[in-house]
Amino acid sequence: MSVRLAAPERRKQLLAVAVGEFGVQGYHITTMNRLAEAAGVTKPVLYQHFSSKRDLYLAVLGDLGERLREAIATATATASTPHEQVEAGFSAYFRFFADEPAAFQVLFGDAARNDEEFAAVSHKVELELADTIAELITIGTDADDRRLLAFGIVGLAEGSSRYWVARGLDIDSGRLATRMADLVWYGLRGVPQH
Repeated sequence: MSVRLAAPERRKQLLAVAVGEFGVQGYHITTMNRLAEAAGVTKPVLYQHFSSKRDLYLAVLGDLGERLREAIATATATASTPHEQVEAGFSAYFRFFADEPAAFQVLFGDAARNDEEFAAVSHKVELELADTIAELITIGTDADDRRLLAFGIVGLAEGSSRYWVARGLDIDSGRLATRMADLVWYGLRGVPQH
């Protein structure tokens, strides 16, 4: 029997369970019955919070994106130098997925790529991350150029994460963050000023 939780806490718990189920089983294989069972609730309780499996998946995508963006913003805000900001941002990004390995698959896996509505939410996450990063780029380029560079950084983080996740997270996330931060830092320093 499920423990009685207030609605916001229950919703948070259901989202956490859904990340694990969707990330491991995939969107199509995961059922509302399985989600309810994994959460220790009845299906009616699950449907009180989410009208459908699709609605739940969209909520999971939005929640993961917001939590990832907040983790990066918080980490970069506490760094004392620009280079430390870059490393702190990568560290927060990789730590987020190290703590929740299934989250990467949910945000950037097949379901998020092959479904138009899911892809739009996943792309929105990338846009918000790029906007957050663009604000941190201090080289003397214009706003469009900083945004372009920010998208490159987002792509670098996602691409290296694909390799990292495919290897079973057997690469130290701190080392990965340092290597990617150095690549970006020294790469940005070499961008010609136009």
